[in-house]
Amino acid sequence: METIFAVFRLGIKYLYRYRRRYAFLMAVLIFGFAVVTFISSTKDGMYDNAYYAAQSHYAGDIVAVGYEALFDGEYLHRLGQNEISAILNAAHLSGINPQHTVLRTLSGSDAVVHFNGNAIRLRYLVGSDWDKESHIFSRMSFDEAPDPDIGDDGIILSVPIAGQLGAQMGDSIILELDTRFGQKNTGIFIVKGIVQDTSIFGYYKAYIARLSLNRLLIYDDDDCSTIGFFFDHPRRAEEKRLALQEFLSPQLQTGPLVYDRDGMVLERDRPWEGTRVFIYTMPVYLSEISNLLDAMNIITYFLYGMMLITILASATVTYRLILHERAREIGIMRVIGFYGGDLRLVLWTEVVVLAFFSIIAGFFLARLLSWGASFVSFSWFPGFEIFLRNDRLIPLYLPGATALNGALIFLVLLMMALFPSFRVSRKKLTELLSGDA
Repeated sequence: METIFAVFRLGIKYLYRYRRRYAFLMAVLIFGFAVVTFISSTKDGMYDNAYYAAQSHYAGDIVAVGYEALFDGEYLHRLGQNEISAILNAAHLSGINPQHTVLRTLSGSDAVVHFNGNAIRLRYLVGSDWDKESHIFSRMSFDEAPDPDIGDDGIILSVPIAGQLGAQMGDSIILELDTRFGQKNTGIFIVKGIVQDTSIFGYYKAYIARLSLNRLLIYDDDDCSTIGFFFDHPRRAEEKRLALQEFLSPQLQTGPLVYDRDGMVLERDRPWEGTRVFIYTMPVYLSEISNLLDAMNIITYFLYGMMLITILASATVTYRLILHERAREIGIMRVIGFYGGDLRLVLWTEVVVLAFFSIIAGFFLARLLSWGASFVSFSWFPGFEIFLRNDRLIPLYLPGATALNGALIFLVLLMMALFPSFRVSRKKLTELLSGDA
């Protein structure tokens, strides 16, 4: 053990001695690792932010959605007490153990807000239970913080709607929508919060109490449209969805599990009678975004592959030159008693330590690039807000992705050093002492 430690220390000493020769190789490694880590972490951060936006919008990591069939393929988003009880019972029996359970009522895109002679059609009108969704609203950014007591007569508007209406906190607005039977209904609400949400999910969006929306739609007071389940570990959501579906299917008419938006639309358009329940996870809603980011990932690793090939070629040439210059030194080491294995260990130590410091420096350079990118404005890119958090591009450094990038660097350097180190350690002593490596 002492011998191995001494050889390892000698490798570090030689790396320092030939630092100028290794400088170019180290610079290439740092730059390559930094660029790929920056791109991969930015991509992961974009998906994480999109997931967070979708999770808040759909209210859950798993969402059970009710579709009540009407006529000509039309349907309502409605779950009655029988369906609600069955879903909650299945969640209990399946042992999915959600951290939060959220019931929401959704209105179609026919809702209109009126204020001071202006009218804007909403894309999303959400009926929320304020107390049970406090963990969602606490993560939102508000232009005007919500009133502590929102109540059944309060409404939260997005900044774009409030701006176009000219509405401020405390103003009374009129909300108009169609009931479940097709008649017009109206209600008067007081603006008690203005949320900063300009994403595709929140641009034309408003929140009122679930009870208030149920009564406007002429639902029963305890009805809802969706039941969302939040988990401590969202990555297990698909596993939990399978369990929930298994326990729910014998109790209700359920739709098959789908895995992307195309499948969701296809199954939703099939005819049925009564109320049908579909269980979705966020990747179903985000499948198109996920495909876009996966394509970005493929391009990233294609570029990384090209960069690794370039690193391998330049590193091999650099390493051979270094070994050629050190031929006599290696020969002297052989004379004083170093065996071939000891020599290879010294040479590999140099490479491993070089990779270690390159990865550390590359990681800090990637963080610096990410910090710089966070100040870039993407307001010119329509819809890009879904990938931002607090209007900034925030990276996510996943341990697995970072470790993979680092492992590739080690792999390339070991491939570079393996054969030359074996060749030079087995050279004849006379050839080494004459400077032929």
